[in-house]
Amino acid sequence: MLISGAGWYSALIVLSIIMAVVMPASFGVADRGYGASGHVGGVSLREALAEAFRHRGFWLLGVGYFACGFQVVFIGTHFPAFLLDQGLTARDGTISLALIGLFNIFGSYLAGHLGGRFSKTYLLSAVYALRGVAIALLISFPLTPVSAYLFAAAMGFLWLGTVPLTNGVVAGIFGVKHLAMLSGFVFFFHQLGSFFGGWLGGYVFDHAGSYQIVWLIAIGLSVISVVANLPIDERPLVRKPAPA
Repeated sequence: MLISGAGWYSALIVLSIIMAVVMPASFGVADRGYGASGHVGGVSLREALAEAFRHRGFWLLGVGYFACGFQVVFIGTHFPAFLLDQGLTARDGTISLALIGLFNIFGSYLAGHLGGRFSKTYLLSAVYALRGVAIALLISFPLTPVSAYLFAAAMGFLWLGTVPLTNGVVAGIFGVKHLAMLSGFVFFFHQLGSFFGGWLGGYVFDHAGSYQIVWLIAIGLSVISVVANLPIDERPLVRKPAPA
């Protein structure tokens, strides 16, 4: 609505004002630090990172997160253009993105809830598998506004359910003391995938005139992610007790 009514510039200014509220709001968050030594529960940050880097599951989570970033940013950036290329309207693209945001609320909540009851790595594999199925169905049948909306709703439901599940696996294996740093390292792979999803979508379309290749890559990444998450050992890391 802002873009249509006031233009891109004004819409970005409003977005900037909204985001500026984050900084003063953060000052009101209580900081329960663990001291200047950086040691918590007998494990320093350096030791925690060393443990994580030696753990195969930590890197496998990164593989899945790479695929997640690739898929969501490719779709979030290029799906409206894909719909236009297939003869649909900008309105259809806008509604689709809105549906992704709406159903993401329910999908993220449900993923976190189920992660407390069932294997998080199995749930992650299921999320990636369902994404691959949704994409395959999208490109296998004629595209209509209804099919675009159904795809958007399905992808929205699967959109960021990977976040509570992935963070839950990291916390379950390594504990919560250094969760922010360890999750940040895993999330770095998500951002790498995000870059390639956004960039490769435009590059391929400019050179091939179609998004078909990128859709197939997204399906392939789903398959890889399913295989990568299944063997992750979710059991807590066993540490030697600290000397008395």
